[in-house]
Amino acid sequence: MTYFTVSNLRVNYRKNPLGIDDYRPRLSWEMISERRGFVQTAYQIEVAKAPDFRTDMVWDSGKMESGRTVHIAYAGPELKSRMRYYFRVRAWDDQGIVSGWSEPSYWETALLSAEEWQASWITAPLYLESTDQCDYLRSDFKITGQIVSARVYATSLGLYRLFVNGVPADDTLFNPGWTSYTKRLQYQTYDVTALISQGANTIGCMLGNGWYKGYLAWEGDKEFFGTERAALIQLHVTLDDGSEIVIVSDGSWRTSSGPLLMSELYHGEHYDARLEMDGWASPVFAAEHWERAIVHDAPASELIAQENEPAKVIEILKPKTVITTPQGDTVLDMGQNMVGWMRFTVSAEAGTVITLQHAEVLDHDGNFYMGNLRSAKQTVTYICRGGETESYEPYFSFQGFRYVKVTGVSTNQLLEQFVGCVIHTDLEQTGSFRCSDELVNQLQQNILWGQRGNFLDIPTDCPQRDERLGWTGDAQVFIRTAAYNMNVVPFFEKWLKDLAADQESDGRVPHVIPDVPAAGYGSSAWGDAAVICPWTLYECYGDVRVLENQYPSMRAWVEYMRAQGDDEYLWNTGFHFGDWLGLDAKENSYTGATPKDLIATAFYAYSTELLARTAFVLEYAEDAKEYRKLHEGILSAFRAEFVTPNGRVASPTQTAYLLALMFDLLEEKDRLRTAKMLAEHIEENGTHLTTGFVGTPYLNHVLSRFGYTDLAYRLLLQKEYPSWLFSVVQGATTIWEHWDGIKQDGSLWSDAMNSYNHYAYGAIGDWLYRVVGGIDLMEPGYKKIRIQPQFGEQLSWAEAFYKSVYGNIGVSWRKQEGNNVELTLSIPANTTAEVIIPTCDYESISENGMQLKDISGLVGFEKTAQDHRIQLGSGHYYFTFAMPAIRS
Repeated sequence: MTYFTVSNLRVNYRKNPLGIDDYRPRLSWEMISERRGFVQTAYQIEVAKAPDFRTDMVWDSGKMESGRTVHIAYAGPELKSRMRYYFRVRAWDDQGIVSGWSEPSYWETALLSAEEWQASWITAPLYLESTDQCDYLRSDFKITGQIVSARVYATSLGLYRLFVNGVPADDTLFNPGWTSYTKRLQYQTYDVTALISQGANTIGCMLGNGWYKGYLAWEGDKEFFGTERAALIQLHVTLDDGSEIVIVSDGSWRTSSGPLLMSELYHGEHYDARLEMDGWASPVFAAEHWERAIVHDAPASELIAQENEPAKVIEILKPKTVITTPQGDTVLDMGQNMVGWMRFTVSAEAGTVITLQHAEVLDHDGNFYMGNLRSAKQTVTYICRGGETESYEPYFSFQGFRYVKVTGVSTNQLLEQFVGCVIHTDLEQTGSFRCSDELVNQLQQNILWGQRGNFLDIPTDCPQRDERLGWTGDAQVFIRTAAYNMNVVPFFEKWLKDLAADQESDGRVPHVIPDVPAAGYGSSAWGDAAVICPWTLYECYGDVRVLENQYPSMRAWVEYMRAQGDDEYLWNTGFHFGDWLGLDAKENSYTGATPKDLIATAFYAYSTELLARTAFVLEYAEDAKEYRKLHEGILSAFRAEFVTPNGRVASPTQTAYLLALMFDLLEEKDRLRTAKMLAEHIEENGTHLTTGFVGTPYLNHVLSRFGYTDLAYRLLLQKEYPSWLFSVVQGATTIWEHWDGIKQDGSLWSDAMNSYNHYAYGAIGDWLYRVVGGIDLMEPGYKKIRIQPQFGEQLSWAEAFYKSVYGNIGVSWRKQEGNNVELTLSIPANTTAEVIIPTCDYESISENGMQLKDISGLVGFEKTAQDHRIQLGSGHYYFTFAMPAIRS
């Protein structure tokens, strides 16, 4: 037994994925070692069709002299469809010691060729399809022989739920997910081996409108992608003699309407339990009276295997209390603004109508309030069957809510028999942050809950009103925070492929992805998601393939900007949102005071710089040279147009200062003065921000970078409007769209646009992790880590944890008596870290009681005029040191 092991094997970031169509899946693992300074120097990967690796070997990488442990592409023979591949890894350290083999993991391929689809698309007859009622489809079949394995490959136009012999095929929801349906349509793979039996069997499928056919956006329109729901289902059953039975959707299937009379994402569901068809998806059901399904023309979109994690019920919340409002309504308070639905169990007479209406807040008087939902009804109506206890939860609709107005149920059934099902994409949580200020801790929870609620298959702006769209601007400002909180690569990879698919031929990016034309196209800071999001994923996860896949889209967006201005270096034409919801906006305007052409040109410069860096990483030398030159030209044009000859930013707004400093648009000599002017602007405004969606994400980062960390802390801890903590003091449990969604007098912002679950301003979470917690990267994927917490006078301790692709990173600091600080660190095996400690007495630095020069794991040490820089190998460390008193 060696002192190190290979663990946590992943394929394309997932553990044992079922049904992928990647010919070169990326294999990753973690090295686990308690010894400080562990370094992997070589690895070996084996891939086989059998888990014992004694037979059916597919690929042996041989001993590869490399420290890589992440994103290693499979390089064996061409993969075959519907095949399970097992893989294991062993590794060598810098002493030549080899580990044992890891526990095996696997991936299973889906249908790698379109020609392998034998099933036909089927739909209900038109007179059924044209109603609001959801479709029910079924087919009976028989199996003779011993079953070894069974897989279903399925998708739909609309949303579907799959059943085998009356049992859900799995626990995933809202399949097939939302993609650019006219170009890309996901299908799912189900392991139904345990659900299929010898003899009679039945497959059942429910179809709802979903994003494909249902209402989308605020203009009351529906059927953006198509007018008919349809399903495509193919079952493969392998028997012990090696033979295979294939069951496919075709014209022999039967279809009917049923108890689900209406289901819309925005409006809720209407379910009449008196119409239930007991056993409809089971062999015992007699379906002779059902209509024959109609074979449907195949859509033009490409069928692709599931790319991101599915949506599921992730958590169950019990109501905190039952409220009787001043108007006499009975309302459940869930205690948390959440996204999902209510599950309930009741006993009532047949025909009893139960209604659930969902809302985020109560109004000034404590009454139930749905005004901010606009046209979204968020109402579930259930008509009881009677005779016995019955339960219900929706199928194809989700709500954003904290409060639930209930009618038709006695109050004594509410607390015990109603629960909230929290639903979002099943993303692994990878980060946590806590500190000595409980309001900041609640802010972090609000950020996390906002991400949960708005990461349901795509990154939406809000989860409750008649919108719930994949706004590009919101996504790009929040993605770095999102990547701390959760592993978001497959989630954003899928969404970015849809962005590329929906991008116009001239490079314009829609404002929302998937594209809904009502939202528009081509705004700066929104379209820049095409460049910023892939680059951020590369930085956070070290995955070059993200850049490879998105490079044509990134380049097309920069070229679009290049063609817009009066010359190729300025962008001063077209529609732009500007600093959306900036507080320095004119009356009755949503747009802040910072000139839109300044913002547009600033982002043009930033995206061009990132594109040049991307081209360098991908070794596209000519492109790298071209876009560096273009970036230099944009910088010169920006300075000529928006900076005075004396180096002063011509537009004296917080956002203008921030963009100029964050994107390095100013000459070096002008930066410190501009930072001072920014700080003075904030101080003169009563230590308040005036920034909107564009400026806010960069505010505290810029202040900390230029020596104003204390001011950044005071902004963070500001409780008066406008501030991050104002909503927390008001009782918020998610991030609000407006700084004053609930005003200081208790009144509410306008119904026209007032979400109480809108993650964009939660981008402050990035600063909490990076600056307060001190976890940052020096090399992509945190292969080399920067640990540099900046100790604010206002906090006595803080701790941040982040599970990188290499393993767990932890930083915890705590002030002791006097000016002493304890700093506890965890650095993953096979990585290094630079720990930066503010200037202090060198002799005061100790690690577990030892002088710095004597500790194991020390790689190097450097003292500068500002700080001490300690280079460390992997391991756990406990430092103490003295630091100067913090000056306000």
